[in-house]
Amino acid sequence: MKRISIEQEACIGCGLCQVYCTVEHSKSKDLVKAYLKENPKPVSRARVETNKPISISIRCQHCKDTPCVIACLTGAMTKETETGHVVHDPEKCIGCWTCIMVCPYGAVKPDSSGKIIAKCDLCPDREIPACVENCPNEALVLEKVEQ
Repeated sequence: MKRISIEQEACIGCGLCQVYCTVEHSKSKDLVKAYLKENPKPVSRARVETNKPISISIRCQHCKDTPCVIACLTGAMTKETETGHVVHDPEKCIGCWTCIMVCPYGAVKPDSSGKIIAKCDLCPDREIPACVENCPNEALVLEKVEQ
């Protein structure tokens, strides 16, 4: 399974992981259009927590025990057997927020419509997630881990 880890000492809290995540999950895939013209606004699946001198990028950790999958009332959250990734099906999501309440990382949040959730999907259409590829200090690392 692939997972994004953070090299905490390399993170400077620049927030580019959030910016590139937002752009990757936009309709246009264009920085200016994503932030200024799209409606509904795309939402980043990552957030940066800063408590100087420490900064870290937080996103779904695709947990082994998957509290969000267990709590999901509709089956919108599932864990892929093959990859170990926790995936979200927006068609099944009813916006009950139980996954948000149980996530130990605070990595699940409402999308811009406020009707369903948004979480890290590891950019399935890319070989390397946008946040990892665009981190200027290489604080985000895509690594293989055992399931």
